[in-house]
Amino acid sequence: MEKIKVMIVDDEEDFLKITKINLEKTGRYEVKTMPDAADIVLQVKSFSPDIILLDILMPRMDGAEVCKLLKKDSVGGHIPIVTLSALDTDKDRQVMYKMGVVDFLAKPVEKDEIIAKIEEVLQRK
Repeated sequence: MEKIKVMIVDDEEDFLKITKINLEKTGRYEVKTMPDAADIVLQVKSFSPDIILLDILMPRMDGAEVCKLLKKDSVGGHIPIVTLSALDTDKDRQVMYKMGVVDFLAKPVEKDEIIAKIEEVLQRK
């Protein structure tokens, strides 16, 4: 069975490490982590993720900027993006949905919640 490719972009190194370990431990996922989105388009083209989990609040380039970049790209524009953020108001969600995000997870988030969201989003695709 081919593994689901998940790209996680988040500036919290511990979150990246723990989430990567937890997802890969299931045997169903191949995970690429990125502590910032500086070369996101290049990384998306080389890794070809099935889904991207994206933090909103990051230094250098925030989630909204990343969404804009990816939506303009021929490859990135077709990959579902789920945001991960401590920002959890209706206004925050509306802004991200307008940017093309397909769903939203509020931090702190548990492993089972992440897995359920990945599966749900990919079934809708």
